[in-house]
Amino acid sequence: MGRLEGKVAVITGAASGIGFACAKRYAEEGAAVVGCDLAEGEGWDQVVAAAKGAQFHLTDVRDEAAQQAVADAAREEFGRIDVLVTAAGVAGGGPVHLLPVEEWQRVQDINLKGTFLSAKAVLPTMIEQRSGSIITIASVEGLEGGEGASTYNASKGGVVILTKNMALDYGRVGIRANAICPGFIETPMFASVMNGEDFSAHKQRIRDQHKLGRFGRPEEIAGAAFFLASEDSSFVTGQALAVDGGFTAGHWVGITGLMGLE
Repeated sequence: MGRLEGKVAVITGAASGIGFACAKRYAEEGAAVVGCDLAEGEGWDQVVAAAKGAQFHLTDVRDEAAQQAVADAAREEFGRIDVLVTAAGVAGGGPVHLLPVEEWQRVQDINLKGTFLSAKAVLPTMIEQRSGSIITIASVEGLEGGEGASTYNASKGGVVILTKNMALDYGRVGIRANAICPGFIETPMFASVMNGEDFSAHKQRIRDQHKLGRFGRPEEIAGAAFFLASEDSSFVTGQALAVDGGFTAGHWVGITGLMGLE
């Protein structure tokens, strides 16, 4: 029996990247999976084949009514909602004095407001059940600064604090809330930024700041999301878990080579 047998998970941004990896892992572990995104990914049939039940909804996370419709559909078909993973997100940034207000707001609306609306939609069901696990996808850049990433970092920092507040507010009714803060993970969004002309020259330097010497894989974030959805994490709430290959451990300048450790 899968470790998530009998659980129902709602996952935003489920068509690709981290969201898809979470949907696939949860399905393989026996959960019913309700995914939503702006477009259905090519691999969703893998989720359908593995899951105890599956739905996919074309949804913009900025749309409160659409988010509520996803939660209602999940409850109507499966009777409950046990897990929420908020993986929908976009990149964006620039130094503050050059950043258009419209770009600031776009990133905030998707990354932070979208997380808020996703949680708002599922929380009444979780409160009624007196159980649930909310797993937000933040970033290492929500834990520390990053050059030229003002609006993205602000949105992800907001996700971290919002998650901690939900842990405070809903812990007494059996709901846990934790943020996963990935390092740089090889997803389509990662490729759209890192393979661009402006960033390609810095890609190796960013890779080097991951102390394991590589970028992460979506499946590695899904592993952490599985832990936070499972009973193994029953006493874990209010945490910002960095899954980052050591990115936030400290600065690496290459001295390890002098110690024969490269």
